[in-house]
Amino acid sequence: MLACVSAEWQAPPQVRAVTTTRAGGVSSGEYDSLNLAQHVGDKVADVQRNRVHMQRCLDLPATPAWLQQTHSTRVLTLPRELSALNKPADGSVAFQPGVVCAVLTADCLPLFLTNRSGTKIGVVHAGWRGMADGIIEQGVAAMQEDADQILAWAGPCISGDFFEIGAEVKAALGGAEAAYRSAPQPGKFYADLYQLCGERLATLGVSDYGYSEYCTYRHESMFFSHRRDQAGGRMASLIWLED
Repeated sequence: MLACVSAEWQAPPQVRAVTTTRAGGVSSGEYDSLNLAQHVGDKVADVQRNRVHMQRCLDLPATPAWLQQTHSTRVLTLPRELSALNKPADGSVAFQPGVVCAVLTADCLPLFLTNRSGTKIGVVHAGWRGMADGIIEQGVAAMQEDADQILAWAGPCISGDFFEIGAEVKAALGGAEAAYRSAPQPGKFYADLYQLCGERLATLGVSDYGYSEYCTYRHESMFFSHRRDQAGGRMASLIWLED
């Protein structure tokens, strides 16, 4: 059975935003079972079956606009830039029904965006590299909306209890010291991506922000985790407007 985590925000009802879990697909081994990524070594036929099954179960209005994610800061505007899907991008926005924006993650933070009137949507893939380089800022800018009209929700990612980083990554990410705590190994820290994302949004003027209670590393039966397993699948975070 396909299971998803829905964004818990005050978006208008026509805005749908969900993150899949690892359950409900046909992939096997380390990809068990709803792997939706074609670039991780899973059988192509299994991934395609998983994608078709997901699309049917969620009653999506279109095939998701899958991106060539590279931890970049590029955000596409769809459907105008559909022809650019074969180029690196780590986020997309859309201003009309019938378009499904999507990112794949397995520890990185998927950030959903919409406006209060429910006419614009977007999602970005924010790992530490993308976050440090400005993917969140680019995603908000691509919405072409006043910051106080934007709602943001972070889907499941690795939590601050398990995301261990070095001093160089901490320096690149910046943010308040409260977003970090020392790890047992000298010179290492645990970083809270949920908090760091919220700080960046607040700096931009986006105050309506919430985030998932889940940790992709801790909740092994629900989510893939690259940090935990190295090899494995990816979940999809999808957002679309219903007619």
